[in-house]
Amino acid sequence: MASQKEVKSRIASIKNINKITRAMEMVAAARLRRSEQRIADLRPYSEGMRKLTRIASAHAGGLPRVPVLAERENVQRVGIVLVTADRGLAGAFNSNIIREGMRSADRVRGEGADPIFSVVGRKGVSAMTFRKQELSGEYVGFTDRPSFADARQIGEELVARYVDEQVDRVELIYNRFVSPLTQHVWRQTLLPLQQAEVVGEGAAAEEESEETQSGDGQSRSEWFFEPEAEELLARLIPEYVTISVYRALLESAASELGARMTAMRNAAENAEKINDKLTLEMNRARQAEITQQILEVVSGAEALS
Repeated sequence: MASQKEVKSRIASIKNINKITRAMEMVAAARLRRSEQRIADLRPYSEGMRKLTRIASAHAGGLPRVPVLAERENVQRVGIVLVTADRGLAGAFNSNIIREGMRSADRVRGEGADPIFSVVGRKGVSAMTFRKQELSGEYVGFTDRPSFADARQIGEELVARYVDEQVDRVELIYNRFVSPLTQHVWRQTLLPLQQAEVVGEGAAAEEESEETQSGDGQSRSEWFFEPEAEELLARLIPEYVTISVYRALLESAASELGARMTAMRNAAENAEKINDKLTLEMNRARQAEITQQILEVVSGAEALS
């Protein structure tokens, strides 16, 4: 059995850990409310951009001969963008993205193509470097508070790689925020537009809800485009990619805070449980020491009598 001094030292350490994790939980909770508001403000605009892009594509008939709209018959290289965080202590937040990225890479190789990774966040860069994966792009230092300028930089580089035929398809993998306790890993095809889709738990329900809300109105409406749909579509695609990336960054930032808040709460609760056990152990150790001292006194008295 450990001595009373050793147990006291461990209790002090556990109490410090409990204070730190509680503080981190409170900070994450406070920042999460702001992140939730940013997502709520962006989601209608992002969904509207998706609808407009889809409708313009349908009205354009034959897609205009613009490089960003070209669909490759022979897909040889697939760009996979992983959105992780710069920091850890968020449970399985980062590992889920890395795991899905490696699964996507295996699927791409099964299709006879080569995966080309780009990673957002230091944790993802570190994990992929450890796995000896070559990265075509690294974006770090802003995952906790992403700006539209960060999304534009990433979006422009993705579009440029597609236009330059460095990649034949672009996929985006990120955590979609549902609640502080729930985040879903989503895989979204950005380019080419003809294959654009969102895959993940809850994606089908969202698409169905989106069609239900707007389907009747669209079927009874006649759309007019100025400029023509073909010209508008060529301008719209880069903005669509940027908005999609920006939404993914915001969703990921909120998911990170939710995951960290949950992880820190669990850590604090576990620290309290360990503290209770150590307190009981310390009481037993103190009682054992007192009993030993009494036995020594009694033995000494008997020896003198």
